[in-house]
Amino acid sequence: MSTLRHVQPVESHGRRPSAPSLRSHVSDVPPSHRGKRSHRRRRRPWLRWALAVTMAVVLLVGGLVVGVWAKLTGNVKHVDVTADDLGSARPARMSGTALNVLVVGSDQRDGANAKYGRLVGERTDTIMLVHVSSRRDHAMVVSFPRDSLVQLPACRATGGLPGQRPHLGMINESFNSGGIGCTWKTIETLTGIHIDHFVKIDFSGFKSLVDAVGGVEVCLPEPVRDKKALLRLPAGRQALNGEQALGYVRARYSMGDGSDIGRIQRQQMFVASMVKKVMSGETLTDPARLWAVLDAGTKAVTTDPGLTPSVMKDLALSLRGLDAGRIRFVTTPWHYSLTQPGRVEWVQPQADRLFQVVAKDESVEGVKGGQAKVARSKVQVELRNGTWRSGLAKEVAAALEQRGYHISKVGDTARKPQAKTTILYGPNGGTRVPTLSRDLVTATPRHVPAARTNRLVLVIGDDWKGVKPLRGDDHESIKGFDATHDSCAA
Repeated sequence: MSTLRHVQPVESHGRRPSAPSLRSHVSDVPPSHRGKRSHRRRRRPWLRWALAVTMAVVLLVGGLVVGVWAKLTGNVKHVDVTADDLGSARPARMSGTALNVLVVGSDQRDGANAKYGRLVGERTDTIMLVHVSSRRDHAMVVSFPRDSLVQLPACRATGGLPGQRPHLGMINESFNSGGIGCTWKTIETLTGIHIDHFVKIDFSGFKSLVDAVGGVEVCLPEPVRDKKALLRLPAGRQALNGEQALGYVRARYSMGDGSDIGRIQRQQMFVASMVKKVMSGETLTDPARLWAVLDAGTKAVTTDPGLTPSVMKDLALSLRGLDAGRIRFVTTPWHYSLTQPGRVEWVQPQADRLFQVVAKDESVEGVKGGQAKVARSKVQVELRNGTWRSGLAKEVAAALEQRGYHISKVGDTARKPQAKTTILYGPNGGTRVPTLSRDLVTATPRHVPAARTNRLVLVIGDDWKGVKPLRGDDHESIKGFDATHDSCAA
């Protein structure tokens, strides 16, 4: 307004002063003031444009976030599990903020999964329980062998399924009899653990998720040729794509001792390797890969309506500081059934102790009963039968797997018979020998200087006297291994 003082009104014959013209107004303004005012006038349109662009960017980003969230939410498929499905006698929740999620792998083989063989209905190829502590400072993944012989509860008929009558049967029958609700009820009934949510993933979803993280690293002690699993892989460390990974976690008879327990161990190690990759920051710091993982992950799963992408996001954010060493993988303690060959039964009191740890939101690190400096879960054993007793190596493999050892290979010695049972070890495997020796009735350690592996080779000789009985206070089997485990380290 100061510039207007320089404009003097002009009187003319008593008329009211006329408004100054734009020309006279400008001409009467000092040059320095004219420059400042015209500069401000030139700047104002740019300021308005900047504000408009900023608002547009904010709205665009907000719209993208809303669109992305809507896309992820729309990806997830839901199946309702009702109170009628689970029954009234459910285990009580012992910790209000701990989270227990039932995870099942479906072997449904129609549509995109038809190339893996024809199979009527849908069964659970994998059953796991993921426990996340109330303080979000540790987690456990408990596997239930699908050949477990257990007392199954009654389940109602639903969705065209016949339901389940109470009987002694295999744990994976429940899914085919009463769907995910029946499996949920079965696990709660057997373990006394209150389950909060479920996640189901099928073959196609699993492959997509592995591809989205850019492949997952595994280590193979020898080449694999498995026609049933559609798998051909060389020996050594390698990253598997989705198709290869599916074959790897499904393969049974072509790897290790050919048992379902051996397959469970490989599945756990595979999941551990995937967890390490995601938590390492390689995925979290790459927006394109992170989006691919979120998109594939939400498309891959079916959940209960309560496990929404928002709940998944909050859970993921709460676990950002969790170290991989605080995520443990455990198989329910077991032994082969004496009444039904090929089936397994749970070992007590170890199994119940494991379930109590989970239900009470405790840590297995506080469980006493470990018997060696190097845990059994960190010892890989190759078995060679040096006797003429057919099938002995597989029997020994089963006995060691029950204790938590990882069996990498089963075969025969080049020469038979071998008089003495021997543990062969290299310079890097000496610390593992005491662990295995303590579990055997008789075995003679022998150093092999040229060996370059941590893996132990157990040669079974004619003096073989078996594995020592498991003490009731030996709870090492419920400690499992953590997500830092490297299968190539052996």
